[in-house]
Amino acid sequence: MAVNRILFYRSSRGICPAKEFLDSISDQDAQRVAWLFKLLNEVDRIPETYLKKLRGTDEIWEARIQTAGKSIRLLGFFDTNATFVVTHGFTKKTQGTPQREIETAERRKYDYYKRRENNG
Repeated sequence: MAVNRILFYRSSRGICPAKEFLDSISDQDAQRVAWLFKLLNEVDRIPETYLKKLRGTDEIWEARIQTAGKSIRLLGFFDTNATFVVTHGFTKKTQGTPQREIETAERRKYDYYKRRENNG
């Protein structure tokens, strides 16, 4: 699945959890995230190594970066026209994706669509 555009989710109060996460990581890790975003925009068939749909979710996807001893994850969903909406990011410390992170992404997805529907 190709990504034409990457958006960061914003809450109704203007809070952008993905930006807050990116501001909290090292410059080197942020450069790797920027590389991943560029890859998502340029490659038609993105390997699961970098972008994978999470099973058992409501179409939540996980963008993945492996750095020196760390796994950085950005969760999100696809909106129209291959737009990937990043709900938030975290540093993964367990084998699987924590359920609370998935639930956070799903809540933000529902909020995104509800507010979009209400705003025309």
